[in-house]
Amino acid sequence: SMLVIVAAFLAMMTIYVFTFPKYKAENIMWSFFGIIYVTMMLAYIYETRRLDNGVYLVWLIFVSSWGNDTFAYFTGVLIGKHKMAPILSPKKSIEGAIGGIVGATFAVASCIGAMLAIVGDLAASAIKRNYNVKDYGKLIPGHGGILDRFDSVIFTAPVVYWAVVIINGLGR
Repeated sequence: SMLVIVAAFLAMMTIYVFTFPKYKAENIMWSFFGIIYVTMMLAYIYETRRLDNGVYLVWLIFVSSWGNDTFAYFTGVLIGKHKMAPILSPKKSIEGAIGGIVGATFAVASCIGAMLAIVGDLAASAIKRNYNVKDYGKLIPGHGGILDRFDSVIFTAPVVYWAVVIINGLGR
């Protein structure tokens, strides 16, 4: 909730001030960004699970994210020719992206989620490129493998949640 975000920010700024000059302002900003980027976005998995039929709807998040990753990979390997974002992710192709979206789509919410999964994956690549690291293991110690696997889920979770809420609202 907003109280947690504000409390975390105030605690970080307090530590920053009382330990100055041990930390730089960018350390505080990255820590705060990490709280928002990871915990707040992934909390939407829980929020989706709490919806009516959430036990089934929550799978849209993973199907749209991991389904997109899987279908994009195989489509890209088989017929990928045109680079999508050569600087951020040289192996990703436009054909792979289309194959990923089509493969992951079995409902409107998962289609939207699959499109955002691509953005989430590229956003993670951009952050890693800024710091010249291969994976989050070097950027965020102890969270490399897990966070690398969930970079597209981080973007997909809130999108699927709000798509389901909006679609349910329109149906009433």
